[in-house]
Amino acid sequence: MPNDKEVAAAEMLRLVEQGTTRDPDWFTFGERRLTPGEVVDLLLPFVTEERMGRIAEALSQRTYNLTVVLDGMVDTGNVAAVMRTADGFGLQSFHAVDTAGTYKHSRRTAQGAQKWLDRYRWRAAAACVEYLRTNDYRLLAAHVDPAATPIDSVDFSERTALVFGNELAGVSNELLGMIDDTVFIPISGFVESYNVSVAAGVCLHAARRDRIMRFGRHGDLVGSDRDRLEAVFMMKSVKHHRALIERQLSERDDRGPG
Repeated sequence: MPNDKEVAAAEMLRLVEQGTTRDPDWFTFGERRLTPGEVVDLLLPFVTEERMGRIAEALSQRTYNLTVVLDGMVDTGNVAAVMRTADGFGLQSFHAVDTAGTYKHSRRTAQGAQKWLDRYRWRAAAACVEYLRTNDYRLLAAHVDPAATPIDSVDFSERTALVFGNELAGVSNELLGMIDDTVFIPISGFVESYNVSVAAGVCLHAARRDRIMRFGRHGDLVGSDRDRLEAVFMMKSVKHHRALIERQLSERDDRGPG
């Protein structure tokens, strides 16, 4: 039987294993490559009106312009909690720099939040930073230092990745050397820091509020991103969606043109 360390490692991998809605396999059915619109049309008879309303509401609040990076996390429960928070605040992408090697298993779960997120797993901080820079993200690390900016004073009109460190050492020195700035959450009591899931919640709340104040909205999906996510969210909402789509495509072929 697997020992506790093996169980914890398996659970961490289950949570952060890379999987995104940009994977072409989502829209590949045999030799066919479907468009998001074609997938939506084929699955619409199998999705309730209530579920379609839930998907539409989620899409209206979704964004790629704000994301989270977890650096060297150890506790699977904390990762799960941050994932739930990220999904709840409408983030679509989620990054994990998975370098701890040894993990702690917690009974807390992501309650399926990882299912709806574009998850990126990185084995080195530099690779994560390079990807984010290539996609025009500014990196802000939650880190207490004299030069840090209070989170409520940050301008989130820029595309931003919020970086949170692990439970023991915080953000690694390597990653701190590659960020743009540091932010902090004011503390009024005797504790020196917040749990990472609490810190993520406070920071994402501040970011969402700032974006609404500046733009009048938080969600900002348009065009192909929205279309792709609608189709993938529908596929994730329908059991055996692949078999259903392939059956309809086969029936269409049998009928022929016209």
